[in-house]
Amino acid sequence: MGLTKQYLRYAASAVFGVIGSQKANIAFVTMRGGERGRFVAVAACEHVFIWDVRKAEKVLILKGNKHEVTYLCPSPDGIYVAVGYEDGAVRIFSLLNGESNVSFNGHKSAVTVIRYDTLGSRLVTGSRDTDVIVWDVINECGLYRLKGHKDAVTQALFLKDKNLLVTSSKDSFVKWWDLDTQHCFKTMLGHRSEVWGMALLNQESRLITGSADSELRAWDINYLQEGREAGEPKEKKGKSLLDDDDDEEEEVVDESPEERILSCKKAGSLLREARDRVVSMTTDAKAKVLACHGSDTVLEVFSVLPEDEVERVMAKKLKRAKKKARDAQHAEDAPEPVVERKLANEIVRLTNIKASANIRWVDCLMCAGGELKVAMLLQNNTVETYSLKTSDKNPTGIKTSRLTLGGHRTDARTLAFSSDNIAVLSASGDTVKVWNRSTLQVIRTMACDYALCSLFVPGDRQIILGTKSGKIQIFDLASGTLLETVDAHNGALWSLCLSPDQRGIVTGGADKTVKFWEFELIKDEDAAQKRLTVKHVRTLQLDEDVLCVKYSPDQRLLAVSLLDCTVKVFYTDTLKFFLSLYGHKLPVLCLDISHDSALIATGSADRNVKIWGLDFGDCHRSMFAHDDRYRKNTTYIIYTHSCKKKYVNPLELPGFLHKFGHHREVWCLAISPNGDHIVSSSHDKSLRLWERTREPIILEEEREMEREAEFEEGMAKGDEPVVPGEIKDAEAAPAAKKTIETVKAAERVMEALELYRSESRKMEEHQIACQSAGKQLPPPKANPILVAFGNVSPSRYVLDVIKKVRSSELEVSLLVLPFPYIPDLLSLFNCYVQDGLEVELVCRCLFFLLRYAIHFGQISSNQMLLTVIDELRINTISKVREIRDVLGFNSAGLQFLQREVESKEEIMFFADATGLLKEKRRKRKKRERAILTIA
Repeated sequence: MGLTKQYLRYAASAVFGVIGSQKANIAFVTMRGGERGRFVAVAACEHVFIWDVRKAEKVLILKGNKHEVTYLCPSPDGIYVAVGYEDGAVRIFSLLNGESNVSFNGHKSAVTVIRYDTLGSRLVTGSRDTDVIVWDVINECGLYRLKGHKDAVTQALFLKDKNLLVTSSKDSFVKWWDLDTQHCFKTMLGHRSEVWGMALLNQESRLITGSADSELRAWDINYLQEGREAGEPKEKKGKSLLDDDDDEEEEVVDESPEERILSCKKAGSLLREARDRVVSMTTDAKAKVLACHGSDTVLEVFSVLPEDEVERVMAKKLKRAKKKARDAQHAEDAPEPVVERKLANEIVRLTNIKASANIRWVDCLMCAGGELKVAMLLQNNTVETYSLKTSDKNPTGIKTSRLTLGGHRTDARTLAFSSDNIAVLSASGDTVKVWNRSTLQVIRTMACDYALCSLFVPGDRQIILGTKSGKIQIFDLASGTLLETVDAHNGALWSLCLSPDQRGIVTGGADKTVKFWEFELIKDEDAAQKRLTVKHVRTLQLDEDVLCVKYSPDQRLLAVSLLDCTVKVFYTDTLKFFLSLYGHKLPVLCLDISHDSALIATGSADRNVKIWGLDFGDCHRSMFAHDDRYRKNTTYIIYTHSCKKKYVNPLELPGFLHKFGHHREVWCLAISPNGDHIVSSSHDKSLRLWERTREPIILEEEREMEREAEFEEGMAKGDEPVVPGEIKDAEAAPAAKKTIETVKAAERVMEALELYRSESRKMEEHQIACQSAGKQLPPPKANPILVAFGNVSPSRYVLDVIKKVRSSELEVSLLVLPFPYIPDLLSLFNCYVQDGLEVELVCRCLFFLLRYAIHFGQISSNQMLLTVIDELRINTISKVREIRDVLGFNSAGLQFLQREVESKEEIMFFADATGLLKEKRRKRKKRERAILTIA
């Protein structure tokens, strides 16, 4: 057996430099009873940041795993936040401690929408896999999966007073679902393209939909059942002799499900100023304000007028119309004019809010006094909040805060470490920032040109940037000022490198030159102290654009990569040509030389990394990679992929796939001088810090983990669990899906049942031995697992294992159990019910096994299980009735105690007192309105 190959392991340490990821929305949240509208929740790659917009600082981080956040929704009580991820998982976090104890896994791809119902007991999620799933938050389980859409779901809304759900999708359909029957009873076909947003207005009697055009369509909803219950029953026509069978058939057709529940007719349209599609649409909690935007910088805000105000406006219009008609005809008997009520009379444009960049997501919150607060997540990694008074005649949005210090507005294209491994430099298209590596806080932020390369000057007091315009910019870190701008190249300055003797730098640009510079201190006229500058000493003219330059550690050679896909090596002292490296099919974008100046590694846009010898220029190794960005540290090459990292020893051919990384293209990375840290930058606007761990990478173990990940991914892409009696193309299906966790949970249950069987056999053998010996023998030794859990009984151990299975994964785990384990499990369930142990959990498992599990046919046809099932029926009914009576007695007792306390102490409970206080405030507002009207 050969030696095990080990590699350096860098583990993901932190994510910084990102304020809000554009893939997920923004939402107002409440933190520990704080001020409303002060805290916002935004996604930050795989985490969720809670920002205090007043102090511009993070107050809480909801940590995720490796998948990116795609949607988030706070609960109605403001205590929890439901977060959806790229892999289809949903986790519920507590805003009190930032922990997640509830998770759901049912979608096959990214979650696109999440909504709570009014009570916060149910959760609906839509996904890119076209499915809609309703979850029970209290029982932590999935209720059902609704199928019918043909493309990604874009919005889902619960109706408060009805058990109905309305969903929209990119397939241009809006579907209404009856959750009592899990059936789609109505499909609206009035859109010509994708439906991107929806909102319910006027106490859920009007639906607003936004599509891929500038038109917001309004639909009037009439709940027919409610009207008939109120005293408007549908009259039945008696059949006469003249009526034929065709008339009877037409009457039956009229009684369609959608007509028995509601009717939805188009009421008109609102025209947006933007011409592109609706990106997002939202309302406040009471649906008094409607806000929507496209992909530009303008947020359009509409006010939904109450019914009394609409009637007052229409009365004024009617009065003016009557006066105009009388003046025109000069007669008192003129015909009565009619004023048509339009949608523009009910929903009026309030104002437009212009943000500083293109808007990606928006959320609204109505505060006391008619103040509307708006939070915007912009596409340039910025969060802005605005405030406006809706009661003003011409309200204008006032910017109240802007979160910018925590990250770059554009992608960071260059990174560098200081010599003491403490500071990290990142530069983008407009700013350069210096971060503290330990605290991840910004030390300095300075405006600069579009930066392409950077480094710390020896001593770490100044930094040097190479810009896209061909300039060298020198900044002083202590004062944060620009010391000097030097015109170095006529084209872009693609690369700069510090000389090994630390006395100067070398630069390469698009003007086909390599220039050598020396550091120099000069006397500044405006300052008493000398300042740093660079002095041009030599120029190397080449035939192609220079993309990268690098000194060898012994400063004997200089490697230059050119646009013609070659790397040329020159002597540093004489600038004479030494070697030319041919082999890449596309230009070499980065290179590095080993510490002993014997090897050179090159990374090309052809997605290959090559190892060359600097003695003869021969290629030692050629490895195919995934992207065109590569870096190297001593004898280890670190090259990046759009979402992964790889670590390869140049003396070994096989590579290693690291399992964590960015969610977009990786632009650059930097390694600390001591090799303990790596920082990387990506198109997802984030900077990631990686720490070197003591645990090495062993390829065999990592490949095994890769196989497990592939197995789980294959299960996620597979079909849903098969349930007997289920129609294949039905609209409703099981909510959960089979994952590696459900398989492992089923294996743990099977292991517990095996242990129960073995212990039961041992006890039977012990009893037989005692009977044959005619005396009591010492009991056999218990299993070490039972001893470790406190000498529990085998049956109780099985129950403990079932209790530890996540509630959302319990039913799918039961589907995996083979039938030979089912008889023992049913017998144990009977014992648990008789003893009153976890009756609710046992009944849930029992009902699922007897009604929906794949073993239903074998259970019902097995004669040996009839006695057990009959005992289960009797014991379960009696035990559930007993528990129901106890709950009813306790509820009645609590109500009696409440009445006694209120009558004796003349106090009122908080809920009732709050209701009376609201009623008093409502009456006071009515009196104030009456006084103002009289005045």
